[in-house]
Amino acid sequence: MRIVVSEFMDEAALRGFDPAWEVVYDPSLVEDRDRCLATVAGADAIIVRNRTRVDASLLNAAPELRAVGRLGVGLDNIDMEACAARGVAVFPATGANALSVAEYVIATSLVLVRGAYLSTEAVRAGEWPRTHLVGGEVSGRNMGLLGYGGIARMVAERARALGMEIAAFDPHLPADDPCWSGVQRCEDAEALFETADVLSLHVPLTPETRRLVDRDAIARLPKGAVVINTARGGIVDEMALAEALRDGRLGGAALDVFETEPLDAAAGAVFEGLRNVILTPHVAGVTGEGNIRVSRMTVENVRKALEEGNG
Repeated sequence: MRIVVSEFMDEAALRGFDPAWEVVYDPSLVEDRDRCLATVAGADAIIVRNRTRVDASLLNAAPELRAVGRLGVGLDNIDMEACAARGVAVFPATGANALSVAEYVIATSLVLVRGAYLSTEAVRAGEWPRTHLVGGEVSGRNMGLLGYGGIARMVAERARALGMEIAAFDPHLPADDPCWSGVQRCEDAEALFETADVLSLHVPLTPETRRLVDRDAIARLPKGAVVINTARGGIVDEMALAEALRDGRLGGAALDVFETEPLDAAAGAVFEGLRNVILTPHVAGVTGEGNIRVSRMTVENVRKALEEGNG
């Protein structure tokens, strides 16, 4: 068996493969498409994160490919129809990084609502901006969750422990689902926006969710609300968000995902000068502990698929 790993993971997890198998671990492949295509020739499986495109060209370059291990859950970079047509199984690491994302949401909520943690440079420079840093408490505020799957429920559990009220909208969950216990179930996204002091996004990028958080949606949020996107870039209208941050309509935002990834200087310029925004490079689900869980789950999924297919 030959397995190619084109992006970073916990290398120790690779010991879960049969020692007789050939494992090519080269995280730099994601930066060199031609070399990546050449390397996957003869591969039985490939393991990727969110930047390696598993599309027709890669499948053509790897005619023996049988499995794709995804170090995470999003499948935007994987052509699922093309994989299905070729009989290539795709294995996301469902749930393995949920805790990492949930803690990111809670941490950025606290930082942005309190507001005091973004003053390091001013204090270091000799300023003493106490009167400008009288922020708030999350206790008593509403945590609004757009999408109420596994990660969102972990966020809800932790937010509730901080004294927050929970509201959510998820059209895919029936009203009688037990998960709604203790949660304000909103009938539509607009109702959620109107109640969310902190809005956290937990939906995939689809035609229905693209630019769902636009100017109109932002205008519905309570004044001073915080927006957190750890889901997918493109769900938030970044220009509209930046304008609302700049004019004080929003209290803050944390973006871990962007419409353009990696975020380049041109796309990032929209956020220039804003002090109430946290921008991170798609790492909400990547912690040391989470990386180990994701890597081990992915190796196990791929190993089982190859063993069963060889049985």
